[in-house]
Amino acid sequence: MNPFNEHGMRLDDCLLDWRAMGPQPYDKRAVDPYTRTRVILMNGTEFENVWFSHQFSRNCPDNDLRRALALLRRSEQQQQKLIAALKPDDETLLEHTIGYEQLAVDLTAHLAKREPDAHVRDALNFALLEDFDHLYRYADFLDMEDGVHAESLVGGYTEIMPARPTIAHHRYPMDEIKAPIDGKTAAPQTKLCVGIITAAEQQTMNYYMNVCAAYPNTPGRALYREIGLIEEQHVSQYGSLMDVNCTWLENLLMHQYTECYLYWSCYETETDEAIRHVWARMLDIELSHLHEAARLLEKYERKDYRQVVGEGTFPAPLRLESNIDHVRSVLSDTVQLTAEREAYAPLERLPKDADFFRYQGIINADEKHVASHSVIDRHIQQYGQDYRFEKMINPIPALRSRTMDNTAVGRRPGAQGV
Repeated sequence: MNPFNEHGMRLDDCLLDWRAMGPQPYDKRAVDPYTRTRVILMNGTEFENVWFSHQFSRNCPDNDLRRALALLRRSEQQQQKLIAALKPDDETLLEHTIGYEQLAVDLTAHLAKREPDAHVRDALNFALLEDFDHLYRYADFLDMEDGVHAESLVGGYTEIMPARPTIAHHRYPMDEIKAPIDGKTAAPQTKLCVGIITAAEQQTMNYYMNVCAAYPNTPGRALYREIGLIEEQHVSQYGSLMDVNCTWLENLLMHQYTECYLYWSCYETETDEAIRHVWARMLDIELSHLHEAARLLEKYERKDYRQVVGEGTFPAPLRLESNIDHVRSVLSDTVQLTAEREAYAPLERLPKDADFFRYQGIINADEKHVASHSVIDRHIQQYGQDYRFEKMINPIPALRSRTMDNTAVGRRPGAQGV
């Protein structure tokens, strides 16, 4: 599909009434896991567009252009409210969190498998292991809090087991900044990839930051606080990959193009007919936004959309699906890596005074106060072992114990096989 060949509506016709913004939520007991994750993905994508539009407006001296942005932004806000309303009110914070982490795992793995840029692919696979371990930590907490086994929520599509332990994810902030892609030479698929993953991780960061203060007990607050801080690291990493030479209006077009691509992908892959109709309506609206962004780019910068996205035809639809083999392969090959400025390095190659070790000594000075470690310890004390959902044995020998949480892998040299 080429969205530039499709007809858009009048912008005023994109605006919704209250009834339209309150759709029938999905049934949490019957919903396909990937329907849930698509809802989370598109909620985050809409939030990213609203956030970007506000920043653009605050840095724009032309009130006519700011008014055009305000109209687009109001429509995006209404779309975000509609998508958010698809989550049922009986789905708990922790159940919804499992959806966030399943999305992070399977979206990141899917993007990595098809990404042509090796630097971007390395970033995806690096953070993939960390989101995979977050899923395990939250699943154990869910089991203790509500007696719910997360395997029922992920549908058996995504394994639940330790990866690079969350305690090892805390890194010195300067190591999160990577080399940006070159907008003039990067493939359109790479531009899409960076925009999609940045928006998705930003949504996760925001959700955890808000839930942290709202969770009704201290262990839950501590767990969301810790993992929310790591999600901020992921947003810093992925955001640093974005094209830094892109103008505000080029960026606006890219945001709208990304939304069109994602809604089209959701429509093409959705199994719930009622929600598929939602994706179709959202795509119609976004086509109008995209055409308006192209018009503004032409009016204010005298540029054609092809200078930003090429000819414009979408790549194959983004698919949320099981990626067990890919995750296991990445786990086997990269569990001992950490970030080192623009690259990733095995712990064994880092000097003893490296920023990673120095920062670990600051933030994790006492392991007893690290929430992601404590939650597994508590589960083992309460049930005699941790909670997992594994198709096969963990490929990392040091992570196979069900009665002791490993805090050395990914944090100390030589710990992989211990």
